[in-house]
Amino acid sequence: MSRILIADDDVIQLDLRKMVLEIAGHHVDVAVSAIGVIRHIESERADLVIMDLRFPNAIGEPDASEGMALIRRIRELGCVTPVIVLSGWPEELYGKPEEQMVSRILMKPVMTLTLLEAIREVVA
Repeated sequence: MSRILIADDDVIQLDLRKMVLEIAGHHVDVAVSAIGVIRHIESERADLVIMDLRFPNAIGEPDASEGMALIRRIRELGCVTPVIVLSGWPEELYGKPEEQMVSRILMKPVMTLTLLEAIREVVA
């Protein structure tokens, strides 16, 4: 199965998704910050990145611009790994250049079967 990096600052959601994807047969790594994602991409292989759009900004508040900056940085590093964005506010990404840099945008809460189908389609 696929090697997946999941990134979310919500540790409970991160742990739940990790468990579900491991049960589905995937190898899963996790990151709780944008920096963690970049470090992982620079040192490890991933077949897919699944990430939240909102990460804490400098004052600790969730901010979609942090997720968009992360998407840009992933691509600036030359990483062509597919990215699925999970967000409660997907409209924050619509119409932005970063929308074209990701494979899928799924609205939270996302059903497990919907996520698994998106993974199958993206990494096929």
